[in-house]
Amino acid sequence: MKHANVVTVAQLDAFDEVIDVRSPAEFALDHVPDASNCPVLDDEERARVGTIYTQASPFDARKLGAALVAKNIARHIEQHFRSREHGWRPLVYCWRGGKRSGAMAHVLREIGWHAATLEGGYRAYRREVLSQLEELPRRFRFQVVCGATGSGKSRLLEALAAQGAQVLDLEHFARHRGSVLGDLPGEPQPSQKMFDSLVWSALRRFDPQRMTWVEAESKKIGQLQVPGALLERMREGECLRIEAPVAERVRFLIGEYGHFLQQPAALKQKLDCLLPLYGRAVIDRWLAQTDAGAWQELVADLLVNHYDPAYRRAASRNYPQYEKSRLLRLDRLDETNLGCAAAELAAA
Repeated sequence: MKHANVVTVAQLDAFDEVIDVRSPAEFALDHVPDASNCPVLDDEERARVGTIYTQASPFDARKLGAALVAKNIARHIEQHFRSREHGWRPLVYCWRGGKRSGAMAHVLREIGWHAATLEGGYRAYRREVLSQLEELPRRFRFQVVCGATGSGKSRLLEALAAQGAQVLDLEHFARHRGSVLGDLPGEPQPSQKMFDSLVWSALRRFDPQRMTWVEAESKKIGQLQVPGALLERMREGECLRIEAPVAERVRFLIGEYGHFLQQPAALKQKLDCLLPLYGRAVIDRWLAQTDAGAWQELVADLLVNHYDPAYRRAASRNYPQYEKSRLLRLDRLDETNLGCAAAELAAA
C-alpha cells in the first residue's frame, strides 16, 4: 500500500512547489519544468561521498553524507523556505525517490508543511515523460505553419500566442531556429531530455478540443530530436503557408540574424559546412560576399539558391497537405502586419 506522502507524476499539479534535491549537474541535464533546485548534496559533495562509499567504507560514507545533507537542508530552510506559509505543500524528488528526497521531505514535514515525495524519483518521471510523449500528441489537431526561410513563421506563432491561441513553439524550447545558421548567440541548446520535458509539460496542459498551432519542423531542431509521435501527428496536420516577397524576407532576416553581421567569421564557418552540397566555387562566392559586407546580396543568394529549394523539397516530402495549404500573403513582416494576421487567424 502506497504511503500518503508518496505520490505519482500524475499528481504534480497538486503541489505548490516541486523541489529537486539532486545535484546541480543532475538538475542541469533535465528536471521537472519549473522545479526549484535545492540540492542536499552538491556535485563535489556527492562525488566525495560516492568515493568513500566505494573505496573506503559505506558506513563512513553515510556519516559524511548525513552531516552534509543536514547542513544543506538547514541552509535551504533558512534561505529558500523560511517565508513559506503554514499551508504550503511541496513535492520533493531525487534520483530514485530514496534517501535524498526522503531526508528533505521528513524535515519539512517535521516543521509542519505537507511535504510529499515522488514515487520512483526522477527515474520514474523520465519513464512517464517518454511514455506520454508516445501518446499525448495523438490527442491533438495541429495547424502547421509553413513558409520559406525568412517568412516570419516563428514571429507569427508568437503573435498567435499573444492572441490567446494554443501554440507549441518547438524552436523556443530547443533554443534554435532550425537551420544551419539557427544557433542563438550565447544560448546553448538544452539536453535532449530537457527538451522532451518541456514539450511534455506544454502538451499535458493543452486542451485537445482546441487547435494547436506549430511550425513545420524536420526530424531535428539543431542537435535535438523532435519526439517521433509528435512529428508524425504534425505531418498529418493542415498547413498554412506564409508567402512574402524575397526583398522583404531579406530585410527581415538581416534584422533577425544581426549577430552574424557582427561576427562574420562565425558566419563563414557555418557556410563552409555547406561545401559538400555546393562545391568550392559557390561557397567562395558566399564567403566573398561576407567579406565585402554585401549582406543583402548574400542573403538573397542564400535564399534563392539554398534555402528555398531545400525547403520546398522537404515540405512537399514531409507534409502531405503542403501543396494544398492555405496561403497567407504578407507584403511586410513587421509587428503590425503579423499581429493583424494572427488576430484574424485566431478568430477564425
